[in-house]
Amino acid sequence: MAYIDAHGRPTDDPAAAVHGEITEFNGQGKPRRRTRFFLDDNALPWLPVSEPAFLLWVLAALTGVWLVVGVILGLV
Repeated sequence: MAYIDAHGRPTDDPAAAVHGEITEFNGQGKPRRRTRFFLDDNALPWLPVSEPAFLLWVLAALTGVWLVVGVILGLV
């Protein structure tokens, strides 16, 4: 396994890795499969708040819509 942190330095900590490569070996010790990964930490430029805050507002709005529909249909 090869992990690279956000500053481009090699690291042994998987939690600090933002990209790297994981190599799986077969029974004879030969590389069988290589998997490369990266974590993209880009913010949405049109979003004035953080993504978790935005998703929380979306959840609240959908819950509100669900309650309004329930009241209209007489289910709540």
